[in-house]
Amino acid sequence: MAQKKPFSKDIIKLDNVETVVNEIVLKLKKDVLEKLRLNGAVVGISGGIDSSVCLALSAMAFGPEKVQGIMMPERDSNPESEKLALKLAGKFGVRAIKEEITSALAGFECYTRRDEAVKRVFTEYDPNIYKMKIGIKQTGLFSSMPPIFSLTIVDPEGNQKEKILPAREYLQIVAASNFKQRTRMSMLYYHAESLHYAVIGTPNKHEQEQGFFVKYGDGGADVMPIGNLYKTQVYQLAEYLGVPQEIIERTPTTDTYSAEQTQEEFFYQLPFDLMDRYWYGFENGYSPKEVADVMGETEERVAALFRGFERKRRTTEYLRMHPIRDYYGV
Repeated sequence: MAQKKPFSKDIIKLDNVETVVNEIVLKLKKDVLEKLRLNGAVVGISGGIDSSVCLALSAMAFGPEKVQGIMMPERDSNPESEKLALKLAGKFGVRAIKEEITSALAGFECYTRRDEAVKRVFTEYDPNIYKMKIGIKQTGLFSSMPPIFSLTIVDPEGNQKEKILPAREYLQIVAASNFKQRTRMSMLYYHAESLHYAVIGTPNKHEQEQGFFVKYGDGGADVMPIGNLYKTQVYQLAEYLGVPQEIIERTPTTDTYSAEQTQEEFFYQLPFDLMDRYWYGFENGYSPKEVADVMGETEERVAALFRGFERKRRTTEYLRMHPIRDYYGV
């Protein structure tokens, strides 16, 4: 058995990015063309780093002519996302089409159901006046307490009001918002099936293992080429592949709620460069003391962080499960 390397801040960095890219591209070709017996790739593009890397990898694997980029904005989307997605597609010679999904979401009453819950918390809330978002309070990050979600509304002048979000309202807002990811998944499969292509999933390692994805939404795909990569490694691939610098420098965002919100604020509670290192230590069996000594933290706080990771992985396990079918017969 190989000896475990001492924990360091650089332990998650890829030593040879070119080799990793070539291995992913080779496997992507084999999985899609031989195992799935499909002819190309459909990628939902949003101007984010993960989908950008997946598009670039797909263009390398199948050629840009066998890759279809799909932009799927809705009324809460940041217009910058579409601009960056078009620039990305142009950079890699991939055709990109736009599918506006606001009407589909209105048909599901996505916005109505969400706003109904928001109004129970803030009676003055009017979606024509206010913007809204939900997020996690960072105070419990290094404690053994479960996360506490808050709801924020923002008026046209930028003034914010914030309240702790009750469980009932939290669940309704999230359930309604998840129509967005599930509608996008349906649209991707429409185009994939019409072209006999595969749907390329864009979640990275943290999204997969911490449950930051919607089951049968952005978690629905045929292959997930960056599903085992830390965010730091995704950025390494982006630099190597030549993803536009504006995308690389863009702050990762959920682009789900009408008010601007980062992934850190909504879910992770830590910048990705710190999250990557702590999670690596957690999942590779390094002790809280080993990690704390390198990261300049206390052993107690890192131990609490690890317990939080374990709780998050355990409570989101159902998202990663296939449907349970072992009820009768063999």
